[in-house]
Amino acid sequence: MSTLSHSYTELEMFSKNKSGATEFVIWGLSDNPSLQPVLLLIFLLLYIITVSGNIVIITLIFCDVHLKKPMYHFLCNMSFLDFSYSTVTAPYMLYVLMTGHKNLSINRCMTQLYFFNSFASVEYLLLTTMAFDRYIAICKPFLYMQVMNKRACFWLSVIAWILGFMAALPVTILSSALTFCASNVINHFFCDVTPLLKLSCDDIAAIEMTMFTEGVVLLFSCFFLTVMSYVYIISAILKIQSTEGRHKAFSTCASHLTVVILFYILVVCVYMKPTSSYSLDVGKIVSVLYVNVIPMLNPFIYSLRNKEVKDAIMKVYKDHFRQNML
Repeated sequence: MSTLSHSYTELEMFSKNKSGATEFVIWGLSDNPSLQPVLLLIFLLLYIITVSGNIVIITLIFCDVHLKKPMYHFLCNMSFLDFSYSTVTAPYMLYVLMTGHKNLSINRCMTQLYFFNSFASVEYLLLTTMAFDRYIAICKPFLYMQVMNKRACFWLSVIAWILGFMAALPVTILSSALTFCASNVINHFFCDVTPLLKLSCDDIAAIEMTMFTEGVVLLFSCFFLTVMSYVYIISAILKIQSTEGRHKAFSTCASHLTVVILFYILVVCVYMKPTSSYSLDVGKIVSVLYVNVIPMLNPFIYSLRNKEVKDAIMKVYKDHFRQNML
């Protein structure tokens, strides 16, 4: 770690005093040449599994009639989101690892920043919507099909996407107006907002206040609504007298609850602290988990903890096996 920090400091000092820089240098995860092939292989596999797993989930939901339910409508949105979320950062990181070309124009950096923040905001909203879906299914089962009809599901998902992309605009616009004269080296593997703020020689109080406000309004609101939904859900499950009934009810929301816990823990570790106390090296490690690992794990979490998804996968496998045997 000391060698990495020393090398980064040298590159940063070399880039000092580049007033009005028109491009950034993405430092990446490591500058050790012997690690580049290993990192390339690891992140290429992660990306391939992420893309394949989420495409499988989306295909199953579109093709299997047993999965034409509100719950799977939102799961389809989540799988598309995870695919998009990973695609914002992974291809460029793989390009850097393959070629060693680390330059990134400010325009491309801001584009990456905007879409990354947009997809993150959409994820908060979709996870909250899925929690509401589970609340209605378990606490108000007789009203479920009436409340969560096709029209309601469509508009809930559309609103989540629209609000998510709108929420990312203020920070992106404010970031694009900054002057980066201290250095143009981003100590990260993609263009994230906190490493960017550390490079600015302008007053970043407005951006930090915007981030804090959005964190309170969007992230905390979504977290609060999700927690309240599960308070009612768990309370309703505990009132079920049969053990089998409790297990069946809990199994319908266990996968979503697992994803919620993982996602919020990692987001809080990265963003819910002042820029001055943010450790770039630790931030990169945690970012790998929520940017690359979580989108890869989500399809497995949802399929392994969901009987209907597992049945759909087995049906496709058996049909494919029969066709090959003929």
